[in-house]
Amino acid sequence: MGLIVHKDKITPILGEKLQKLCPFGAISYDGKELSIGMGCKSCKLCVKNGEGAITFEEEKVNTIDKSQWNGVVVFCEHFKGKIHNITFELLGKAKELADVNGHKVMALMIGSGITAQSKELFCYGADEVYVYDDPGLENFLIEPYANVFEDFIRKIKPSSILVGATNIGRSLAPRVAARIETGLTADCTALEMTKDTDLVQIRPAFGGNIMARIMTPNHRPQFCTVRYKIFSKPERKEISGNPKVMEVTKPMLTSHAEILNIEEKPVDVDISEADIIVQVGRGVKSKADLDRIQEFAASLGATMACTRPLVENGWFDAKHQIGLSGRTVKPKLLVSIGVSGAVQTVAGMKGSDCIIAINNDPNAPIFGVSTYGFVGDWYEILPMLMKKIKKEA
Repeated sequence: MGLIVHKDKITPILGEKLQKLCPFGAISYDGKELSIGMGCKSCKLCVKNGEGAITFEEEKVNTIDKSQWNGVVVFCEHFKGKIHNITFELLGKAKELADVNGHKVMALMIGSGITAQSKELFCYGADEVYVYDDPGLENFLIEPYANVFEDFIRKIKPSSILVGATNIGRSLAPRVAARIETGLTADCTALEMTKDTDLVQIRPAFGGNIMARIMTPNHRPQFCTVRYKIFSKPERKEISGNPKVMEVTKPMLTSHAEILNIEEKPVDVDISEADIIVQVGRGVKSKADLDRIQEFAASLGATMACTRPLVENGWFDAKHQIGLSGRTVKPKLLVSIGVSGAVQTVAGMKGSDCIIAINNDPNAPIFGVSTYGFVGDWYEILPMLMKKIKKEA
């Protein structure tokens, strides 16, 4: 579809005319055949002046009966039945989205011996819970989980699906979306729902400099992954319900991979779970200065975090980085020291309840998202804060 050349209408005179007419040099004519190259910008000058030899045909868009697809589904991530907090955050958001059109909130849980634990999903807003419970699904393997997920979609036909942007979610969601031949928007930071059941999937683009609004109005289901700590966990309510146990067939468990052994890693610091964070940026000139800041963080009972340049300097492990290429955090208190506030960093911390920023530049972007700000040299301000904390202790 697009520009169509009708060869029977091309004459030598017309061919040369069209070749000269194209402002992008995309039309070539060798005296016998006229062709349009990749340089074409679809300005349609050739259509207007081509005497019918070139026409433009709109691409036919396949429409879908949206009434056949209903409900907002949350994929429940868990480890041995212990449900990941991102599932509860997504259920809270799913409730907001579903209420726009009066749809149901559904939860999908896959695993072994999880039916009893799945009842907890009702307490966080799920109207219906679907469970695929089988010993063959005890451990995450991409093929069986994708098979089960695909089976669920084809049977239940949900309108929208929310998946956590975790290691498992980022692995599973693209494979399932490809099987269903629908789109997938990764790492969303905001979601909206239209009256026409179209899910508006919002995420940073071009290095975080713009926020892209992505929709797939002619495909269902609508698929997206969402980063941890983007949405708030809803309040738990004592609600009971009966999960719907789905059939797991032998073909669903087919896998070309086999788990030989599982070794649990020692628990590491997870800044996403911290209630108090002290974040440092390029305003900290020397690695030796971190000792002073770590003392300050310890007085608050805070976890240390950083911006990307300090990871690149080798001062911190990447797990301590806040931002689009790091972790998203939502602490009760975040103290930012020497952080300018680039959009990529702010995207990972703006959900904090209280942000206290220290920067010697009064025009630093960080002050645009901070609750309180200190303009000045942190080398002078931090000792004063430490003195105040010790006095109040």
